[in-house]
Amino acid sequence: MRVKRMTVAEGKRVGIGRFPNFHKTGSIKGMKKLYYGAECLLVRCGSYIYNVTTEPQIYNQATI
Repeated sequence: MRVKRMTVAEGKRVGIGRFPNFHKTGSIKGMKKLYYGAECLLVRCGSYIYNVTTEPQIYNQATI
């Protein structure tokens, strides 16, 4: 379950706040299974994990 990371400054620059998110203490496996699907692209920025599947270029900008 790969989740890439992005700094808060980078997240603000790309407008990551407009994507669906959940807190970092939530279950990645559960969110993929119940809501986002197994092939979703997740990026952690600050204390939240965002689903950026609709804009994969944001996922590609993030680091591992």
